[in-house]
Amino acid sequence: MLKRKVDIAIIGTGTAGMGAYREARKHTDSIALIEAGHYGTTCARVGCMPSKLLIAAADAAHTAKHAELFGIQVPSVQADGSAVLERVRKERDRFVGFVVDDVEAFDSRHKVRGYARFLDAHRILVDNGLEITADRIVIATGSRPFLPKALEGAGSRLVINDDIFEFETLPASILVVGAGVIGLELGQALSRLGVNVTMLARKDSVGGIVDAEIRAMAATAFKSEFDLRLHSEIVSTKEVESGVEVTYRNGDGEIHTISTDYVLAATGRIPNTDRLGLEHASLVADSRGAPTFDRKTMQTSQPHIFIAGDANNELPLLHEASDEGRIAGRNAGIYPAVEAGHRRAGLGVVFSDPQIASIGKRAHELSSQTYVTGKVSFHNQGRSRVMAKNQGMLKVYADSKTGIFLGAEMFGPAAEHIGHLLAWAVQQALTVENILAMPFYHPVIEEGVRTAFRDAADQLKLANAKGSRDATAAIV
Repeated sequence: MLKRKVDIAIIGTGTAGMGAYREARKHTDSIALIEAGHYGTTCARVGCMPSKLLIAAADAAHTAKHAELFGIQVPSVQADGSAVLERVRKERDRFVGFVVDDVEAFDSRHKVRGYARFLDAHRILVDNGLEITADRIVIATGSRPFLPKALEGAGSRLVINDDIFEFETLPASILVVGAGVIGLELGQALSRLGVNVTMLARKDSVGGIVDAEIRAMAATAFKSEFDLRLHSEIVSTKEVESGVEVTYRNGDGEIHTISTDYVLAATGRIPNTDRLGLEHASLVADSRGAPTFDRKTMQTSQPHIFIAGDANNELPLLHEASDEGRIAGRNAGIYPAVEAGHRRAGLGVVFSDPQIASIGKRAHELSSQTYVTGKVSFHNQGRSRVMAKNQGMLKVYADSKTGIFLGAEMFGPAAEHIGHLLAWAVQQALTVENILAMPFYHPVIEEGVRTAFRDAADQLKLANAKGSRDATAAIV
């Protein structure tokens, strides 16, 4: 057996692994960068970029179909599935190529090909026969789609998001299981491209929206486009000659059967840590089986082992994985010294239409402190009506004592852009007063943001007035 000793071993070359490698190289040239699969990040290959390419085509078709609203006649709109998917793959491969070029440029002496498995807290066995002993280790193995057992009967007709982009043409029908980020984005896009889409969600959750009022508004909007069935649980699936027969139970306990060409599992992702032999490294795991870690340092229960990106099962977002990789790589490089890394304000976006955004803390995370809520409906918001994008709502949350902006949740137009502005405001700890002092052009969708913060300012005045009355009553 071949053996090798290094200062740092990094398992995985996705977004987190690449970030960890670049940071680690600043401190040592003794590195093993281990990868079993293809080079190229999940985002570029099967996630962010190909899905947005499909969504772009779907939005183009949707806009053309609804041009009559503006007095524009488009007699016929036909989606050429083969051409749509050909462009998706072409552009995706271009994005992947950039990432692969980056990894290929890494020092060849550092790169190791093969699957890694822990022998103990310092030794890793790669399936190419190489045993690596490392002083410090970064786990950055990413994640993969979760496939419930109830879907296994779909056989060859069961697909994940990776598979959609490899279709030669679009199917006639598809059943999407799950109304989270992946399910909503792909399901709505396929529907707008002419695919008969049915979507099942176990509860009433849509796109991860927490606020009940906004969630109900979103569900109504999506139901107007495709067949969205909430509170529905898969009982069984069966591959048949013509496709798949899916049996499910609705919220009333009734059993229904659907026939469809394919079943798309959009049922979440699980970290690729279950095959690493973590038990041999004596890592403490949480209730989900993922290693516990300090999100400020990325340090696990074994001080010399760090975990970053989707592998830690916390925030499966590219910018978070990038930050975590850098933090883990730096701390592996300076170990035994360990420093808290810079973490950004929370920001999540769902590229549905209308879009969904979560910023900073949401209402369910604010139960330990008093806060006020400001809101705006986009139904009558000027710029939104001009563009016929007048759906949705924004809610903003502010500390009732200090007026500091804490977070927001939004379903509405341009949420990907407004989300960034609000995330910057959260990170700068701006108050409602600070934000209302900022410029707001007319007419823009951001005027709706101002309306929400004006409402929050009114709520703050009421809260302060009540506090003063309560204090006076207590003195008397």
